[in-house]
Amino acid sequence: MQKKIFIGVWMLLLTVSAVAQVEKEKIEKEKQEIQNEIKEIEGMYNKVQGQTRQSINQLGLIKRKLDLQNRVLGTISREIKFINDDLYLSNIEIYRLQKQLDTLKEQYAKSIVYTYKNRGTFNFLNFIFSANGFADALKRIAYLRSYRTYRQQQVENIQETQRKIEQRKEEMIGKKNEKNKVLDAQADEAKKLEGTKREQSLVVNQLKSKQKDIEKELTAKRKRFRDLQNQIDAIVRRAKDEAIREAKRKAAEEAANKPADKPKTGNADVGAVNNKPTTAPAKTNYLDLTEADVALNDNFELNKGKLPWPVVGDVKLKFGRYEYYLSEKSKPLIDDNPGVTFSTNPGTPVKAVFKGEVAGVSRLADEVIVVIRHGKYFTTYSNLTGVTVKKGDQVSQGQVLGRAGNDDEGNGGKIDFILMDESKNVNPEIWLRRK
Repeated sequence: MQKKIFIGVWMLLLTVSAVAQVEKEKIEKEKQEIQNEIKEIEGMYNKVQGQTRQSINQLGLIKRKLDLQNRVLGTISREIKFINDDLYLSNIEIYRLQKQLDTLKEQYAKSIVYTYKNRGTFNFLNFIFSANGFADALKRIAYLRSYRTYRQQQVENIQETQRKIEQRKEEMIGKKNEKNKVLDAQADEAKKLEGTKREQSLVVNQLKSKQKDIEKELTAKRKRFRDLQNQIDAIVRRAKDEAIREAKRKAAEEAANKPADKPKTGNADVGAVNNKPTTAPAKTNYLDLTEADVALNDNFELNKGKLPWPVVGDVKLKFGRYEYYLSEKSKPLIDDNPGVTFSTNPGTPVKAVFKGEVAGVSRLADEVIVVIRHGKYFTTYSNLTGVTVKKGDQVSQGQVLGRAGNDDEGNGGKIDFILMDESKNVNPEIWLRRK
């Protein structure tokens, strides 16, 4: 019974070990991706740091770097856990092999004692010649041969088990060395994290004296995003209105071309009409009405996480709400990005991430906005110059729409990329493929 329990536990541990190995590979890949993103942020931060004045962008980049460094430490902690699990499983395997080796040695010792007690040619011959017949004698000879083979197999099993134990012990030494390296990496990342925190404190102290200027800067930025969102919303509304008008026109044509139904008479027909169940009309989505739109939506959704980047560059500001604290007691400075802001070089080509129809081209101050409709989805490319498309144009994936304009600080270029599911903003990053 105990043997069965031990085997069951061992099989479970083997399964856990296999799952842990897969998870370790995922962790290593995730850690590498985070490290690459940290390098990109450090490159952008060095550019911002070289500017003549501090800006809220420095604080934003440092905050992102802190978040990523904490994620790296989290992946390292998970990695250490899996190494500890491997060491634990190796200890159990060594214990199991040692018990197996003890049993093999015990069985082999018994066979040696038995052989010793029955040593000598006379005993073997006496064992054979005392057989009841020729067939029985052949069986006894075969038994002696199999017994000799069994003893040889015992020796080989003992040697193989000893080899496995030594192999496991060597693996444990390797895993302990690996653990020490990971612990050293954890200590290095912790030092980097502390350095980033000190850098954050330094930037915060430098920005405190400029809080009013920063608040004005953020206010102007929020106004720009509101104006941008209003223009996008207006373009989406016009696209929906056009879809509604087109749907009504087609419905009117179908009604005009449909032959009139003959009037039904008779009590049975009247009863059938009166007793017919009524159902509420289905909600009509005019942005997802035609077969072409449905197919486009399906294709767009199938490419979630696979769409190309709209421009060659780095992510400067991610999607969503940001809070910047210049002191523990002060109210946070709020920033809310409706899409993803990419930093790039001025004049870099900006390309459509998916095929669709240009729903609108608009201007906001000195920048141009291009909105492309992909069925019920809309992508917006803002801060463009030299736009090469117009409303109603059919564009293909990768087609150049224009060029990236200058950023607000006059240090390089940027574009704002916004993705909407009908009238709702969604995070574009989860739709774009990783670099």
